[in-house]
Amino acid sequence: MRCLYSGVSGLQNHQVRMDVIGNNVSNVNTYGFKKNRVSFQDLLYQNMSGAAAPTVEVGGINPKQIGLGMSIAQIGTIFTQGALQTTGRNLDLAITGEGFFIEKKGENVFYSRTGVFGIDKDGVLVNPSNGFRIQGWNSEFVNGKYIINTANPIGDITIPIGGKSPAKATSRVDYKSNLNSETAALPEGREPTEEEIAASVHKTTIDIFDSKGNKHQLQLSFTRIPGTVNQWTCTATMLDLPDVQIQLDIPGNNINDSNSILLQFNNEGAILSTSDNPANPGAPSDIINVGNLIANASFVLPDGQQQNIQLNLGTSGQYDGITQFASPTTTKAIDQDGYTMGYLETFVIDNQGVVTGIYSNGEKIALGQVALATFTNPEGLQKVGDNNFVQTINSGMANVSAANTAGKGALVAGALEMSNVDLSEEFTDMIVTQRGFEANSKTIQTADQMLQVIMGLKR
Repeated sequence: MRCLYSGVSGLQNHQVRMDVIGNNVSNVNTYGFKKNRVSFQDLLYQNMSGAAAPTVEVGGINPKQIGLGMSIAQIGTIFTQGALQTTGRNLDLAITGEGFFIEKKGENVFYSRTGVFGIDKDGVLVNPSNGFRIQGWNSEFVNGKYIINTANPIGDITIPIGGKSPAKATSRVDYKSNLNSETAALPEGREPTEEEIAASVHKTTIDIFDSKGNKHQLQLSFTRIPGTVNQWTCTATMLDLPDVQIQLDIPGNNINDSNSILLQFNNEGAILSTSDNPANPGAPSDIINVGNLIANASFVLPDGQQQNIQLNLGTSGQYDGITQFASPTTTKAIDQDGYTMGYLETFVIDNQGVVTGIYSNGEKIALGQVALATFTNPEGLQKVGDNNFVQTINSGMANVSAANTAGKGALVAGALEMSNVDLSEEFTDMIVTQRGFEANSKTIQTADQMLQVIMGLKR
């Protein structure tokens, strides 16, 4: 009887579906797990008679077929997004959207949605459960900056825990100050008193660094030129090294031989120009009256180091640097780019997978970047355990790039993607599967009873 074999195929395939459901339920708390789904299809058919076309006398006749059971059409992986669970651990990463982390064991490449990472003794970013190395890009030191070139081939990511950030000599100082326009000018034609000098001079000091990381104090003094309203003299000195001679020079064809420059403001309080203030009056000087107004400070330290620092004073006609308003003087240097040597204290990972090291000297340096892979047909990937997938001939080639690019999702640090298994859905499927299994067993039982009746026809 054909129904016996149909019932057997139903029992076997419903058991497979139950196995898949059981695996889904067992991985309900597995980070990054993607559930599977079983799809059924009917099997072969035995034709008792074929179809007949209509004729003049009669209409058409449909075919007569008897089904021979069912089979499994597909056991597919469902890649819907899982919920995110916050962990607070900076090496836990979750992907929101498309993409897989790339792991490598020797020459074997694996792909995973599980972002539970760690660091081995060599500082390499790894999957701590199996030691597979996470792939991405390390930063490169180019032209004085650390950059990450995602066009390079991917490789192991190294985080130099306890590593050093070398000292950097100051090469730029930015100023955002206000010189009080109501400051009394020094008297012209007579020697000013000490009180008059003190009241008309405003000073600002900032810490700068040499190439060895030694800290020094650079001071600028602003003094209104006697008999003028909008002109000031700016003089540079080194507070901690008073014997060091500083040369202030406005870029141009003429070399300034003094440690002072001139600043010119308009009646609206904006800085207009900077020019040399040569030690020999009447000597040729340079002036800048358009764009960014800068002065170059150069000096030689006692150990023989030659240092050059660009002083950014503002934009001509704008209010982004030094100004002159009837407000209290705020001679302030806001930023400089030098620092002393520091050690890597911690690191953070942003939504593009960039690992940024934070050093004890306050520097933040890009150390590397985690790579992601996407596939034309992710359901064509093959599960191989350890929460990993491998590429197959039907998944397509891996498209590797950074997060948030080329259709890839973003990364969330300090969180993990939970399983996308829905227990209510799985339990419902479990009930349906159980009833299907019971119904197929009834088919076999009924066929057996019919065979017993046949066997009992002759006694």
